[in-house]
Amino acid sequence: MNIKVGLDYLSALEQNNTREWYHANKQQLKEARQTFEELVHLLKLKVCTFDDSVSVFEAKDLTFKLVRDTRFSSDKSPYNPAFRAHLGPKGKLPIPVGYYIMIIPGNRSFLGGG
Repeated sequence: MNIKVGLDYLSALEQNNTREWYHANKQQLKEARQTFEELVHLLKLKVCTFDDSVSVFEAKDLTFKLVRDTRFSSDKSPYNPAFRAHLGPKGKLPIPVGYYIMIIPGNRSFLGGG
């Protein structure tokens, strides 16, 4: 697993946050998403050693889309340049609690739980 592939893609997306760029770089997105899903899978395996409530979900079912809802936002950037996932008893739904990972380039990544 080479997480640099994902970070490079997210950095480029942050600099070119347009629909045209996004659609022109679908293959890079596919590779980047695959590396992130591998990371989520490894994280899920580690979490399952002490919390088996997340074991029933596949990594791809725990990740969020990059597309943003911009209807009520002053920032109209169409994509969120971050890979995010939530591991919990209800999958990616944050009910009741769980574990959250967000990968953003530039040392802004986050891993937490509660």
